[in-house]
Amino acid sequence: MEELAGEAGIPVRTVRFYRERGLISPPRREGRIAWYDDHHLARLRTITGLLERGHTLTGIADLARTFESGRDVAEVLGLGEPTEETPVRLTPEQLADYFEGETTPDNLAAALELGYLATDGDEIVHISRRLLEVSSQLVREGVPLATVLAAGRRVREHADALAELFVGVLEGQGGDETEPPQLRPLARAVVDAELSMALDRRLRRESTDEPPRDPTP
Repeated sequence: MEELAGEAGIPVRTVRFYRERGLISPPRREGRIAWYDDHHLARLRTITGLLERGHTLTGIADLARTFESGRDVAEVLGLGEPTEETPVRLTPEQLADYFEGETTPDNLAAALELGYLATDGDEIVHISRRLLEVSSQLVREGVPLATVLAAGRRVREHADALAELFVGVLEGQGGDETEPPQLRPLARAVVDAELSMALDRRLRRESTDEPPRDPTP
């Protein structure tokens, strides 16, 4: 424990306190010797980083339980599944920086359930760099992360329906290929064009419904 505390740069009594609070896992024991490893060191550094960002020990314990009960990378990504998305590996501190003040246990549990986040040892994996950047931008614009995740759940439902539609349209057109080569570019082009026009229609309706302004100063 003394060696672990020295590597982490914290007092031994702090490590003992974290052990008692369940913030780090028990060491591996061989007789009277307790062995700590890189996993314990990484957890201690994570705790220190989150404390520096304003999280409380109670909140950190809740976050740890959320991640430990979450889905791992293999479950979320699957094995051999084709994907055009680039996963992003993050420390808990980096995730907190992306969504400052919004990395609550409830939000993280929702993100894990949606499959946006997964765990891989002491690392967190976001399933898509594009979704990570967009969602963090929305939060920086003032949209609560809970609202972003709720919208993501609705978008997922519509996206699944669109995927079913396009696969049905092009089914059998790819010969022996599991996925027709034109499927993704055609689907993206159609959805992008239709969404752009839908936004135009929605914004025009909003503009038409707006009450006239008083011309007098």
